[in-house]
Amino acid sequence: MSTSEEKIRNAFQDKTWNEIKSEDSWRIFKIMSEFVEGYEKMARIGPCVSIFGSARTKPGTKYYELAEEIAFKLTQFGYGVITGGGPGIMEAANLGAKRGKGRSVGMNIHLPFEQSHNQFIDHDKLITFDYFFVRKTMFMKYSQGFIVLPGGFGTFDELFEALTLIQTEKIGRFPIVLVGVDYWQGVVDWIKKVMLEEEQNIKIDDLDLFMVVDEADEAVEVINQFYSKYLLSPNF
Repeated sequence: MSTSEEKIRNAFQDKTWNEIKSEDSWRIFKIMSEFVEGYEKMARIGPCVSIFGSARTKPGTKYYELAEEIAFKLTQFGYGVITGGGPGIMEAANLGAKRGKGRSVGMNIHLPFEQSHNQFIDHDKLITFDYFFVRKTMFMKYSQGFIVLPGGFGTFDELFEALTLIQTEKIGRFPIVLVGVDYWQGVVDWIKKVMLEEEQNIKIDDLDLFMVVDEADEAVEVINQFYSKYLLSPNF
């Protein structure tokens, strides 16, 4: 038996089933408090675009600099920038927003390997969560669009949650932009060939829920054209 399995077994041996269920019930209040704090802070920030990508991307690399440039250009059109608050692409986007003198929002998350927030978040716009699902709710509710650079499982989780909620009409449509043709093209080809053509698990119209671009100007233009085309304004 592994060390982690032993810890789990011992934890359950030390507590009765009723104690465990009671802890679950009380956890609801912690979850509620995260929702309340998130809603209260985010409702005041104004229109923002969320930028996602890997926490492992290093300063000076192609996608780090691209994320910073996109964020800077967004601020010049009056948008603030929301990130997951950590290093990598998130740091680059907050840096770009700060450089553009725009709103720089960070929604950080407590992780076992202790992700700390980056220094470019506005001091009054940092929120730290324990629960991923609360954090993702804030991203969905308060973003005017998603710009997604190369990342790992967390980036894909946020991307496909947004696509699912828009596809099923659980939230209103907003623009989703994938940045980096080399990175995303294989995923897009698989979606078209397998999900759409072979298995028919999506409709052809679902491919219109996202765009793939390579340049910062293209990414920002997708956001601007979306609101112009649909005669909509950002939701603040």
